Amino acid sequence: MDFLTQSLALFHKGGPVMYLLALCSLVVVTISVERYWYYRRLSTNGVEFLERLKPLLAERNLNEAIHFCQQMPAAISQITLQGLQAYQQGDDVHRALEDAATITAARLRAYLNYLSGIVTLAPLLGLLGTVIGMIQSFSVLNIQSGQPMAITGGVGEALVATAAGLCVAVLAFVANIIFAQLLDRLVTDMEQTSAVVIASLRKWPVRRQDHEIA
Repeated sequence: MDFLTQSLALFHKGGPVMYLLALCSLVVVTISVERYWYYRRLSTNGVEFLERLKPLLAERNLNEAIHFCQQMPAAISQITLQGLQAYQQGDDVHRALEDAATITAARLRAYLNYLSGIVTLAPLLGLLGTVIGMIQSFSVLNIQSGQPMAITGGVGEALVATAAGLCVAVLAFVANIIFAQLLDRLVTDMEQTSAVVIASLRKWPVRRQDHEIA
């Protein structure tokens, strides 16, 4: 209870900027939780997926391969599904895979720019709070005839905003690094899977749409 009381008192000492920093921290936590569950849903073991897919492609079992991909919500399975369905319809497989990968990568990058922005914004807000607090502290000279303890205490309180801003920036920076690493891994898996699908389908006979055959 004492810790909570002291934390609230310290929060108020930081000035009105602390409310903006609290909002930034809430945004970081919200994005982190949302991205974690989104990445987890789209992630799978790429090696295991290819080990199960390659035999189906080698046997030219298109329907079974499509059914296998439909059972998984992972990014690489959905991209593979787009490529197989494009082949089934006689469309350009390479273009279908490329378009699906581009859309998926864009969705994976969603909200990460907000984390990058908060990494820059939070220290600036903290610095702004400190500057405002120091201006108020030095104004004590005109009111209390220059009591050094009053000035020192005011500067100490003003530095709370800078410390809070740095903490929020560090949190956003760490979250951004983690999700950027996960993004790179997912994109790499998509590229490898697309290459395997294209190489396998090149060995299959070319399929055309019914109206093109007629």
